[in-house]
Amino acid sequence: MDYIIEMLNIRKEFPGIVANDDVTLQVKKGEIHALLGENGAGKSTLMNVLFGLYQPEKGEIRVRGERVHINSPNKANDLGIGMVHQHFMLVDTFTVSENIILGKEPKTLGRIDRKRAARDVRDISGRYGLQIDPEAKVADISVGMQQRAEILKTLYRGADILIFDEPTAVLTPHEIQELIQIMKNLVNEGKSIILITHKLKEIMEVCDRVTIIRKGKGITTLDVAQTDQDELASLMVGREVSFKTDKQPADPKQEVLSLSDVTVKDARGVEAVKQLSLSVRAGEIVGIAGVDGNGQSELIEAITGLRKTHAGTITLNGRQLQNMPPRKMTEAGIGHIPQDRHKHGLVLDFPIGENIVLQSYYQKPYSSFGILNKHAIYDKARSLIEEYDVRTPDEYTPARALSGGNQQKAIIGREVDRNPDLLIAAQPTRGLDVGAIEFVHKKLIEQRDAGKAVLLLSFELDEIMNLSDRIAVIFEGSIIANVNPLETSEQELGLLMAGSKQMEAGKIHD
Repeated sequence: MDYIIEMLNIRKEFPGIVANDDVTLQVKKGEIHALLGENGAGKSTLMNVLFGLYQPEKGEIRVRGERVHINSPNKANDLGIGMVHQHFMLVDTFTVSENIILGKEPKTLGRIDRKRAARDVRDISGRYGLQIDPEAKVADISVGMQQRAEILKTLYRGADILIFDEPTAVLTPHEIQELIQIMKNLVNEGKSIILITHKLKEIMEVCDRVTIIRKGKGITTLDVAQTDQDELASLMVGREVSFKTDKQPADPKQEVLSLSDVTVKDARGVEAVKQLSLSVRAGEIVGIAGVDGNGQSELIEAITGLRKTHAGTITLNGRQLQNMPPRKMTEAGIGHIPQDRHKHGLVLDFPIGENIVLQSYYQKPYSSFGILNKHAIYDKARSLIEEYDVRTPDEYTPARALSGGNQQKAIIGREVDRNPDLLIAAQPTRGLDVGAIEFVHKKLIEQRDAGKAVLLLSFELDEIMNLSDRIAVIFEGSIIANVNPLETSEQELGLLMAGSKQMEAGKIHD
């Protein structure tokens, strides 16, 4: 059989760990081929080998039947291989067009021809249904649009084999559907796609075949049409996985968090949150449902002290906290699992052990008279790494060396272990596999059942529906409806999130 890509018996080692152990991947021309595995299973490592970022210790790579040595991303580009990374490689202050041509600038008489560049970008984006403004600054466009810019960057360089690394981890449900259509358009144009993911629903919807990796080893390759989500989940994790969250009905007690007429401005000084009122009680999970960009980020930042409130009050256990510094907020009893783990959750160059005490390193037993007690810090880290199944060579490994899912588990362990009165979980399972998602959901429900208040922000509708005891729908910075998840559907929730049925929703549910 003719394969466009063959990775045969690949072995890749790092100090203390074998990331890929004799893995074989064979991709046919014109297919969407999923690479499925748990966090830290070795999916991204295998693709980084294909893209020339890593060199394997053993194995060979064939492209279009020819044996090749890919020693850099430039060599991969020359072979027609492009990669859309999980964390985008864009320059915020440049325009879309400038980012796309970076390193491959069209020139006329020795000068960069910006008009030609913009025209080329428009032509490619039109051809593949990637509508995007070439002149927009990257800092000003949505995450979904930034991803389109990344895809265009690979197409501009002539890629006909595209690697997508967890492409839907940061997208809203609507953007995910748009991306699926884009992938179908690319395949119709003769491209081949390797999709790194652990979202089983997307594999079933868009992929032709799937290769499963577990703990660095290749398990099997299946035709998607001949399998189902349950089989894929158990092959990926090595045991049966429950997709339904078991929980008793909530028994809410006293009010823990109260927001009254809160107004928050975004970075441009525009009101992102408008006179918003909301309460969360002990012993309940309140989910915030909304399309990205409707004020959720600004709201969470205001409650955690990362952003000033313009008006209104934020009260925790009867004490007003608005505009207090983040440390005062955490000391008052707020735990925060941030939606951007790299920006607000970790110091990537610190060991994972030190990241685990970031919120409490200045307190006993981790420090005394300003001197850190490394023994106590790493003892604590070891126990949480074990309890939360954080896959890392050891507690001294830099946080950036861990997979995204294992970084997330470390943050969740840190925040839950502090036992806060209010736990804010913003996108807590972003980038996690089904086994880890099941674990995190259990932890959030344990917090609720222990009498804590949990505020959940998620763009995953099934997560909001599964976990929440109450759902507050946010639209253009305001709560437009409060719904009971047992009395609504994903379709109705989706309509509310889009701002339709506002009046009816107000009548029915408030």
